[in-house]
Amino acid sequence: MITVLLCDDHLVVRSGLRALLGTQPDLEVVAEAGKGEDAVRLAAEHGPDVVVMDLGMGSGIDGIEAIRRIRAGNPRQAVIVFTTYDSDADIVRAVDAGAMGYVLKDAAPEEIFAAVRGAVVGRPVLSAPVASKLFRQRARPDDALTPREAELLGLLTEGLSNRELSKRLFISEATVKSHLAHIYAKLGVDSRAAAIAAALRREGMR
Repeated sequence: MITVLLCDDHLVVRSGLRALLGTQPDLEVVAEAGKGEDAVRLAAEHGPDVVVMDLGMGSGIDGIEAIRRIRAGNPRQAVIVFTTYDSDADIVRAVDAGAMGYVLKDAAPEEIFAAVRGAVVGRPVLSAPVASKLFRQRARPDDALTPREAELLGLLTEGLSNRELSKRLFISEATVKSHLAHIYAKLGVDSRAAAIAAALRREGMR
């Protein structure tokens, strides 16, 4: 029997997914979480074989952070994403956080079952659109940057602070931070210095 923890901030979605998984004799939902913090706690308490995680979890920590914490607590814990979010940045962040699979909510039931069963044996299962985006982004990460992100990345090499960047681009500091988070995810880096190094490499290859 494969035990499953469902994590989604919408009760209707959890109920529907529980009913769907319940049609399979080898799948059993042992707990549900409506918040990211609860997902982390219940994953530790119940030790399910697979955690099915949405990315948007309402208030509190989001699905990405919940995945990181669950994997930090138990690196062998299998987590698959079940969401409507299919942007390049979201996909890369989820995979980098430790997600074993990434399935969109409009996927066929057979695809969802395959993702849960695959996660248990360490076999990644990605929805077709997700696999295509991930492959494209990994192959040519710079091309995934939006024009504004590319502009901001170039300005990073000038050593500007977030406040200076916001003034230069006429956007808020919060927007600057959001762009930086997406840039870091797309370039596969986790710091300003690493992003600047990536920007310099990028310029050197032109």
